[in-house]
Amino acid sequence: MSAAEPFRSRWKRRVRTIPLMLAVTAAGVLASPIMLIGGVAFDLAQRRYRLPTARMTLFLLQYAINDSVEIALAPVLWVRAGFGRRLHQPASMQRHQRLQQWSLEVLARRAQHLLGVQLEIDPESAGALTPGPVIVLCRHVSVLDASLPSLLYQRRGYRTRGVIMAELLADPGFDLIYARTGSVFITRDHGPDALARLRDLAVGVDSVTAMVIFPEGRLFRPEVLTRAMGRLRVTNPERAERLAALSTVLPPRPGGVLALLDALPQTDVVIMAHAGLDRFGSFRELARAVPLRDPLPIGAWRVAAADIPVADQDRIAWLDHQWLVMQHWVTQHTRPEAPPR
Repeated sequence: MSAAEPFRSRWKRRVRTIPLMLAVTAAGVLASPIMLIGGVAFDLAQRRYRLPTARMTLFLLQYAINDSVEIALAPVLWVRAGFGRRLHQPASMQRHQRLQQWSLEVLARRAQHLLGVQLEIDPESAGALTPGPVIVLCRHVSVLDASLPSLLYQRRGYRTRGVIMAELLADPGFDLIYARTGSVFITRDHGPDALARLRDLAVGVDSVTAMVIFPEGRLFRPEVLTRAMGRLRVTNPERAERLAALSTVLPPRPGGVLALLDALPQTDVVIMAHAGLDRFGSFRELARAVPLRDPLPIGAWRVAAADIPVADQDRIAWLDHQWLVMQHWVTQHTRPEAPPR
C-alpha cells in the first residue's frame, strides 16, 4: 500500500474536528426543540408551507448524530482490530463497512422523508450495475449525490470503496471510518502520491466490490465549467475541441481514472448519470426547495473491460466520449423547472 498520512498530522486535525463535531451534535440535540420551532416560524413567515427550513434542520441534525455515532464506535472497532494492528484485514473492514452502510441507509431514509429525495432508476440501468467487481464513474453536482453510488450498490449487497477529496477529512466520520473500509483520500492536484494511493483500491477486490470515483473532481457549476474549458483550451486544444459541446457536465479529469484502469485492467466500468439536482446552484437554493417535487432519474451503462482502450491517450478519448454521452443523457432527462411556490 502507499504511504499513510503521518500520525502527527492526522491527530493534529482530529483533536480539533472530533470535539467540535461532538459539541455541535450535543448542542443541536439540546436545542432541537427551539431550532425546530424557529424553523417552522421562519418558513410560515416566508409563506413556505412545506417547511423547508425545518426539514433541512432535522436532516442536518441527523447527519451530525450519525457522525457522532461513528466517532463513538470508531475506538471500539479499533480495539476489536487488535488495537489497530488488524484494521485493514477483512474482518475489521467488514465491521467498518456495516457501520458505513447503516449510516448511509439512515441518511437515505431521512433524505426521502424530509427532503423528498426519491431515486428513479430504469430496469436497464439497474441491470448495468452488476455483476462486480466494477469501477464506477459518476457525475457530481451536489452534496446529495456524493453517496448515491454507494447507496445503490450496498442495497445490492456490495461493498464500496471511494476516491474521496482530502477536504472531507475535516468530517471526522469520513476521517475515522471510510479509510478503514478501503476508500482513499486524495488531494485535488492528483499528484504522484495521490495517484499512487489509488492503487490501494485494488487490494482485496472481489466480485461484490464497487470502486467509485467522480472524475469531474468538483461540483458542477456553470462558472466552473467556463474556467475548466478555458484552461483546457490552453493546455490541450484537441481535448477542448472534442469537449466543446459540454454544458451540464464538467470535463473529466483523467488522472484518477487512468490509475484505476491500470490497477484493475480486467474490470468493467459503469458510467452513472443523474438529473434533477442541477437546478440548485447552491446549498441555500437546495435548502429552500425541499421537499423536492420530482424523483431524481438515474441512468447507468456498462463498458466491458475488453472494450476499453489500452493506451493512455486512447483511454482519455474514450473517457471524453463517455462524458459526451452523459451530457446527452442529462439533457434528455432534465425536467422543466417547477414554478415558484
